[in-house]
Amino acid sequence: MFYLIIMKDPAVCAGTSEIKSRAVVKYSAAPPPTSYALLQEKTDLKLPPANWLRENPQLGTAGTTILGSSSKSKPFSSFGMAYDFIDCIGDDVDVVSDSENIKKLLKIPYSKSHVSMAVHRVGRTLLLDDLDIQELFMRSSQTGDWTWLKEFYQRLIDQKWQRKKKSKEHWYQKAILSKFLYYSINGDGAAEPVSDNLDEGEEENGAEEFNTSWPTAFTSASSDAEEADAPKQGLRNDFVRNIMWTFEDIHMLVGSNMPIFGGGRYPAVSLRLRDNNKPINILTGMDYWLDNLMCNVPELVMCFHVNGIVQKYEMIKTEDIPHLENSTFSTRVVKDIAQNVLSFLKSNCTKEGHTYWLFKASGSDIVKLYDLTTLCEEAEEEKCQNPFTLPVAVLLYKVASNLMLKVRQNRKHYGTVRTLLLNCVRLLDEERHPQIIASAHYMLSELFQLDEPPQEDGGESLREEEEELTEDSDENSYSSQDDSKAVAVIRSVGELSVPEKYKSTHQIRPSCAFPVSHDKEEKCRHVLSYVLKGLKAVDGTIKKESDLPAADPNTPIPLKYEDRSAIGALGPLQMDKKYPTRSGMSPGSWQHRMKLQLFLKASKAYYVLSDAATNLLKYGRALRYIKLSLQSYDAYCSVSGTLHPQVLQFHSQCLSLCGDIQLMLAQNANNRAAYLEEYSYQTKEDQEILHSLHRESSCQAFNMATDLATDPEYTLFVSNKCYEAAYELLDSEALKDHSPDQLTQVLKRLGNIRNEMGVYYMNQSAAMQTEKEVKKSVSVAEQEMWKKSFAFFEKGMKDFEAIGDRTNTALLLCNTGRLMRICAQAHCAMSADQNRGEFSPEEALYYNKAIDYYLRAMRSLESRESHTAVWDSVNWELSTTYFTLATLLQDYAPLSRKAQEQIEREVTEAMMKSLKYCDLQTESARQPLYQYRAATIHHRLASMYHSCFRNQVGDEHLRKQHRSLAELHYSKAVCLFLSLKDAPCELLRTLLERVAFAEFTMAGQSSSAAKLKSLTGAIEIMTETRHAFQMIHNELLEEVSLRSPDVASGPTSGLNLQEVMKLIGVFEPSFSFLLLQLIKLMTTMKRKPSNKDEEVLKTYKNVYSKLLRAEKNAPLLSRVKLHMELLQQLTATLSYSELQF
Repeated sequence: MFYLIIMKDPAVCAGTSEIKSRAVVKYSAAPPPTSYALLQEKTDLKLPPANWLRENPQLGTAGTTILGSSSKSKPFSSFGMAYDFIDCIGDDVDVVSDSENIKKLLKIPYSKSHVSMAVHRVGRTLLLDDLDIQELFMRSSQTGDWTWLKEFYQRLIDQKWQRKKKSKEHWYQKAILSKFLYYSINGDGAAEPVSDNLDEGEEENGAEEFNTSWPTAFTSASSDAEEADAPKQGLRNDFVRNIMWTFEDIHMLVGSNMPIFGGGRYPAVSLRLRDNNKPINILTGMDYWLDNLMCNVPELVMCFHVNGIVQKYEMIKTEDIPHLENSTFSTRVVKDIAQNVLSFLKSNCTKEGHTYWLFKASGSDIVKLYDLTTLCEEAEEEKCQNPFTLPVAVLLYKVASNLMLKVRQNRKHYGTVRTLLLNCVRLLDEERHPQIIASAHYMLSELFQLDEPPQEDGGESLREEEEELTEDSDENSYSSQDDSKAVAVIRSVGELSVPEKYKSTHQIRPSCAFPVSHDKEEKCRHVLSYVLKGLKAVDGTIKKESDLPAADPNTPIPLKYEDRSAIGALGPLQMDKKYPTRSGMSPGSWQHRMKLQLFLKASKAYYVLSDAATNLLKYGRALRYIKLSLQSYDAYCSVSGTLHPQVLQFHSQCLSLCGDIQLMLAQNANNRAAYLEEYSYQTKEDQEILHSLHRESSCQAFNMATDLATDPEYTLFVSNKCYEAAYELLDSEALKDHSPDQLTQVLKRLGNIRNEMGVYYMNQSAAMQTEKEVKKSVSVAEQEMWKKSFAFFEKGMKDFEAIGDRTNTALLLCNTGRLMRICAQAHCAMSADQNRGEFSPEEALYYNKAIDYYLRAMRSLESRESHTAVWDSVNWELSTTYFTLATLLQDYAPLSRKAQEQIEREVTEAMMKSLKYCDLQTESARQPLYQYRAATIHHRLASMYHSCFRNQVGDEHLRKQHRSLAELHYSKAVCLFLSLKDAPCELLRTLLERVAFAEFTMAGQSSSAAKLKSLTGAIEIMTETRHAFQMIHNELLEEVSLRSPDVASGPTSGLNLQEVMKLIGVFEPSFSFLLLQLIKLMTTMKRKPSNKDEEVLKTYKNVYSKLLRAEKNAPLLSRVKLHMELLQQLTATLSYSELQF
């Protein structure tokens, strides 16, 4: 029966106030202590009790062996403890060892006995094991192993080595001690001795001691089952109790078999047997004291005997043991010895994975430390010849596995885990231990968290361990001049008693700093290199096709039929794989499990590489990486029978990224040559990984999605299919509620690609219109393009509506409106001579549909605050559509179908709606465009009402209404054109039309006074044209300066000179006519003119005279300048006369 004891509040047991000791029992296989049997005086211990050598939980193995431990420590006892308490290894514990080894080290300065121990380092922890050279060499003579060490030992240490036998006295003392312990048990048959042959018992014990063998499993190739877990043989934790002992500042995990008794007045005591004729020496006293400290036992019961006859008992407190007669020792010196020994070992046992040998010859004062791993390499022995190799590697692996659980919480463990795993791999032979090697490489790849966001202080936290270097002092350097093969030497054991003689100065892990990199590509390359090594380790264990037995043609191949209805219930994603894979792996084997993990890790690494390349706009490289990612996933699916939701979710991310890349390639088709070069390049590492993938799969499943196509339409089609596949995965039952955010993102991408495809087909149809040499009826190809474009826009709108994305819905509605306008333009009616015909009903239909879509877009946005840019864009397009509709109605009026009045009403209505959406108040880049459009609308409306006024006959009220509306819109148009500063021709044309309108009004007047008033008003309007001429003059001057040879060529003026000449051709006769009519009217007036009238008349005559004498063939700049001067002269006169009036 086993008992687990965890002491929450352990007592502190100290020998004196000078030292501190604390022991916590981590595990105990012994029952709670019971009181010991007090033997009667004269009891003969030479006679065995009836229960002798029977298994007893109170004694454990101690009854048949030396008190407190087995006859000697097993060579791997520390590893057994380390495996059981893996959490403590690496940082929390300084030493893991059998209590006998600890005592042996602390007694070195007092003892002449030899010391031989194997030392291994794991992080801050040292593992100490007894290295029985005599037994090792006996084994070497039988198996041939370790012959190099035997030769080395004989050459440098003991040239006349031979096995030393134990004395008869040794076996005698062992026997009576064992019998004493069995007598001391309170229980059955303890008091009745039985006769026995003492010699036989001694021989039994002697044989039992010699049989503590070195486990052979570590020197031969292990099976799969052995590799899957830590090797079992020889690595069991056989101690009765495991104790966490803190001695001063040294933390030790100690194994002890010392029997502990208790009960009554003494809750815990240890029993000792002493010969009354032999005094207790220092070594024995230290043994007793240290055992009690380690096991937290406050008292010791000493039984004295003479020739095996019990004499008396004596109770001694633990703190009094150092002061016993003939056994006096200083506890502070013991503390100094412990600190010096630990510092010496930590400073020199620096390499993880190496086996060190601490050796002190019998009777010698010199302690030497050898690196057996280095000596083995020099002797050209295989590393499996070192029996410690496999247990050390497994321990490094287990500690790393345990730390991996903490890595995500604390990044400082990254470097530790990496070093542990690299050392583990370095120790093992790939052919003998492929599973551990493959698993270690997988864990190394897992250290690089590819999905974590970059941390600003990540580099500093990972470099903490790099800054632990301290300088070695001269007084603490360990010279190895005495022996060139020794790593370090303690010249005299007396040095260990000197306080702080040795200090640990070695950096814990000089090479364990985790490679800090914020570059995703470098991270992924590290991951892929480890994945490749792992795959190679796995592939090496799978039989090649040539190694498989040939099929027997006479043996039928069983066909595995299954009920399809049962499979259908699970679906294709949940079918377990039952048959060997393409390479011959058996499902469920370690190779199968490892390949699944490595394939998935490779897929993730390539995905991150692809994403990084996409961000760098390297779309050819990105497509290559996503292809490798999907090929890795394809291989994963080939060996996996069940695809977990997380894997499916990752696959949807890959498909979504593939869609992104194909979309970017379609949008940047001009750079295809560069992308093709990137796409075609492949590293040797990628080729080797692909070769491993091909062992399990053809990797052809995603070829269509990852091909670099030449046709943009096909590329868009592939992108769309990728998004659709990603959406179907996320919308499936397996992932329906797992990733709503990812589903939203995919729907947004799906809506976007459908918009892109709609725009593509829309642009194609527009290009078809442009390429037509002769306007014909709409072709079938155009109609197909419209249908495709409209269908994609409709689907895209549904995608965005599904996620409540009003902004993108509005954009698609806006694009659909644009499509309707393209359809309207295609239905433009052409006459036989290729002139534009009347505005057709089909045009009106499509323009009105466009308006409906724009209005829906406005309703989708609700307000400008929801998305300013989109709102402004939709607003502009809506205004443009109304304006285009009105312009076409006005310019190409369908008089064959509609009355003039109806057309005018429709034009007015469309113009006013266009004007409604002209945002003149908001300051933006479009504000000048809105102003120009508003001015144009007012000008067109004014022209229309002008025309109506001229052509209207009969209805005087309607004529007055048209006249007032014409005046209103002319004045607004002039104001807006004036504010623009860059539309002189439009301003001049509007003013000339307004002058013409005034002239027409004057023609219907009969009285001279009315005519004079109309003419004066017209001349005042004419003077406003000076602003237009001023703008024209400025632009002409700018153009002249740009043509100068001294000035570098730049953009020419936007002035339309032909238009200017045409307008001047209208201006001059109109101006002359007005002046002439005014002069005539003012000269023939019957009333006597006033001084003001005479002055004005004089000015009119002067201006008219200059205008008539002007050179008609003069340069345009001179003519414009003259008109400016004449108009300015008139303006000054009219302004003065108004002031006088």
